[in-house]
Amino acid sequence: MRWGMVIDLRRCIGCYGCQLSCKAEHGTPPGVLFARVLKQEEGQYPNVRQLFLPVLCNHCEEAPCVDACPTGASFKWEEDGIVDIDPDKCVGCRSCMMACPYSNRYFNDSPQHYFEDGATPYEQARTGRHQTDVVMKCNFCRDRVRAGKKPACVANCPTVARIFGDLDDPTSEVSRLIKERGGFPLHPEAGTRPSVYYLPP
Repeated sequence: MRWGMVIDLRRCIGCYGCQLSCKAEHGTPPGVLFARVLKQEEGQYPNVRQLFLPVLCNHCEEAPCVDACPTGASFKWEEDGIVDIDPDKCVGCRSCMMACPYSNRYFNDSPQHYFEDGATPYEQARTGRHQTDVVMKCNFCRDRVRAGKKPACVANCPTVARIFGDLDDPTSEVSRLIKERGGFPLHPEAGTRPSVYYLPP
C-alpha cells in the first residue's frame, strides 16, 4: 500500500479551505503551513485568469529528505509509504529542508504567538504539543487516516478537488484518475517519485 493524493486543478477555486483546515487540525505555529495554495495570474487584460496550485509534502517514494537526514529523524513508514519526522530524533540541522525539491518543510524555532500578549488558550492547547528547534511537515494526517478518516485537507475541500487513496491499487480512484486524465507530479525530473499528482485544468 502507498497512500497518495490527486489534486484536480480544474476543480480548485483557491478558497484556502485546505490550508485553513490543515492549520486547525495540526495547530501549527504562525508562518507554518503544511498545506499551501499558490496563486498566479496569466494572460493580459482583459483576458486574464488566476491559476491555483495547492502544494504539500509529496511523500516521495525516493525521498531525498530521508537520505539527507543524519539522525534518522526523517523516515518513511514501510506499511503505507508516508514520509514522517520523529521530533525526538531531529537535531534541527535542516539538511532535509535543503534536500527537499518542493520546499515543503518548516523549521519550528522559538515559540511564536499570534498576539503580543502571548499565547491564547487555543494556541496553548494546539501549538503547545509541538517541539521547538525541529523540522515539521505534512504527514497526510496519518492519525486520521489510521482511524479510517480522510486527511483534513481532503475532508474539507468544498469542491472535492482532492482525492486520497492507494496508489498501489490499480482500481482505486486515485489510480484511475491519474490514468484517465493524465495526472502528473511536480518536478518529475528530480526522480523522487512523488505520491501527490495533479490533474490538468
